Amino acid sequence: MWRAKGKNNVIQLSFKYRVYPTREVEEKLLKVMQIEAKVYNALLDAVNNARKEGRKITPKDTQAMLKELKIDGKELVYSKALQMVNNQLWYNINSLHELKKKGKKVGKLRHKKILRVINYNQSGFKVEGDKLILSKIGEMKVLFHRPLEGKIKGVIIRKSVTGWYAIFQVEVEKKPREKTGKVVGIDLGVDKLVTTSDGVVVENPKFFDKVERGIRVLQRGLSRKKRGSRNYEKVRKKLAKLYEHVKNLMSDYIHKVTSWLVEQYDEIYVEDLDVKEMVGGSESKTLRKHILYSNFSEFMSYLSYKAERAGRRVVKVNPAYTSKKCARCGYVKKDLSLRDRVFVCPKCGWVTDRDYNACLNIFRAGSGLPLGPVDRGPLLYIPFSEGVYSKFPGRSRKSSPRGGDVPS
Repeated sequence: MWRAKGKNNVIQLSFKYRVYPTREVEEKLLKVMQIEAKVYNALLDAVNNARKEGRKITPKDTQAMLKELKIDGKELVYSKALQMVNNQLWYNINSLHELKKKGKKVGKLRHKKILRVINYNQSGFKVEGDKLILSKIGEMKVLFHRPLEGKIKGVIIRKSVTGWYAIFQVEVEKKPREKTGKVVGIDLGVDKLVTTSDGVVVENPKFFDKVERGIRVLQRGLSRKKRGSRNYEKVRKKLAKLYEHVKNLMSDYIHKVTSWLVEQYDEIYVEDLDVKEMVGGSESKTLRKHILYSNFSEFMSYLSYKAERAGRRVVKVNPAYTSKKCARCGYVKKDLSLRDRVFVCPKCGWVTDRDYNACLNIFRAGSGLPLGPVDRGPLLYIPFSEGVYSKFPGRSRKSSPRGGDVPS
C-alpha cells in the first residue's frame, strides 16, 4: 500500500512490511480489533439515533463520546487508536454521502464484528532494531526486506489472510533525478498494459486469467460447504489467499513498469481514466473483468507518487477521441469499435496499431504540439518475463522481487 502527499521538499509515503507477532501478542491484537469494532458500532448507533431525532452530530461530538463509552476492555486500546476508529467511521459516512450526491445507489453502514486494522497515529509506537513496540500490546518482529526511510509519522497494523503486516507512514525528502530530455505519451489498455509514443509495448500479464479456473473450483467447493464450518473456513482461506496472490503479482509488476517510466522520461502524458465509468459502460463481462484486474487506478497512483519524488511530471489529458482520432490528419473515425485493433484512416490512409495511434494523440494533447508527420515503425514488444528483468533499465534478476523503490 503506497500513498503519497507532497509538501515543499517532503513527500509522505507508506512502507509495508510483514510482521511476526508471538501467540500472546497476536491474541492481544485480535482482542483490540474486536474492541475497536464495538466502539465503531456504538459510535455508528449514536450517529444514526441523532439523525433519526433530527439532531446535528459532528466528528467532534462522537470523539467526545469516546471517554464516556462503557465497553468491556476499552482500556486495553491505546487512546490514539480509538480516535482513529472515529476518523474511520466518518470517512465511511462521508464516502457514502459523496456517492449519493453523484446519484449512485448506496446502502447503509453496517455493524462490524472485527476491524482488521489498528492505527497508531503520531505516538504509541517505537522501532528498535527489527522490533516494533506498540503501546498496550507489546513487541513483534518486523521483516525489513528493504530499509525503512524517513521520519515515521504513524503505523497501521493490518490483518490479512496471509498474515500480519505493519504499514509505516513516513515523511521522506524528494530525490530529483537528472533530466533525460525525453517526454512520452502512454496509453493504458487491457490487451497491452502500456503502449508508448516511442513505440514500446509492455505486455499485460493478465494474472487473473491464469488462476481463474482454480478460483472457480474453489468457489464451487465453498458453495457446497456449510457456512461457518471448519471445512468452509479452510476453503474460504484458500480462495482469499489466491486472490491476494494475484493482487500482489500485479502490484509488483506495476511497480516495475512505473519505475521504468519515471527513470526514462521527464514528462509523462496519460489519459485521465474513470475506471468505474469504464466498467459500468462495458457490456462484456470479460472486458469488465480485465479492466478491474489491470489495476489502472493503482498504476496511476504509483506513477504519480514516484514522479513527484523524482521531480518528474505526470500530465493527465482528456481521454475523449484519443483512440478514434487519426494521429496523422486529425480525422475522427466515429465507427471505430473495441474489436478494431488496427486503426485505418479512411481520409489519409494512415494504418497503424490502434493503441499506438491513441498514445500519439495523448502525447500531442499533453505536450500541446500540433499535428505533424508520423511514421509507423515496428513496435518493440516487451513480454512479461523479459520486461521485469531485462528490458527495463536498471533492473536485473538481482533486483528486489517485492517491487517498489529499490534502494540504490
